[in-house]
Amino acid sequence: MGLFRKSHTKKMPENDIIVMKDVTKTYSTGAPALDGIDLTIHKGEFVFIVGDNGSGKTTLIKLLLHELLPTSGEIYVNGQDITRLRSRQIPIYRRNLGVVFQDFRLLKDRNVYENVAFAQRIIQVPGRLIKKNVPNVLSLVGLAGKYKAKPKQLSGGEQQRVAIARALINRPPILLADEPTGNLDPKISWEIMKLLEQINQKGTTVIVVTHNKEIVNEMQKRVITMRKGVIVSDEEKGGYIDED
Repeated sequence: MGLFRKSHTKKMPENDIIVMKDVTKTYSTGAPALDGIDLTIHKGEFVFIVGDNGSGKTTLIKLLLHELLPTSGEIYVNGQDITRLRSRQIPIYRRNLGVVFQDFRLLKDRNVYENVAFAQRIIQVPGRLIKKNVPNVLSLVGLAGKYKAKPKQLSGGEQQRVAIARALINRPPILLADEPTGNLDPKISWEIMKLLEQINQKGTTVIVVTHNKEIVNEMQKRVITMRKGVIVSDEEKGGYIDED
């Protein structure tokens, strides 16, 4: 079986890439951050997760990243029970996930090429392949001519494109974007969302956590709305539901 033991594997419908079953996360205060979440995301979907601060969005993402463990419930990614991973398995598991954050998290002392190449170096991809892969992914995100630039020489939108390139370089089946347009102006925000849509159309499952109502309402993707640790709405082509 390689990474996972047989006892950690469960036969799931082939199209189900993420399955959460009755997932609860309770912090030391006793208040549940998540309360009985049932959620299935299919391969190739583009999904928005929305809700006010404290709704549970961040906790859900941290569970998928294995930064937190649930208090109870089951979480399967590609059929694997990630709640039962051993510590040495976690870095390997995370190669299934590309992650993009609001604050870019680029290495400020390295240029665009090295920021993207870094994601391949840490998993020991041969140098000859890195030299091929990095220009390809930079071309995909529209930064082929910026490979020598340092982050401080780039606009916010360009920095986010570098972050997306870094997230994609190892070809993960899932891309998690946590408030990817939070620090960007409206025009650049739309450019980033169109880029994520293009990536999704190439087969990557894209999950976006956002507060941007205009983008959510306009794009008409699947929208999961959370409130106080529960899913209150899950619409195939939905919009942003305001807190009552």
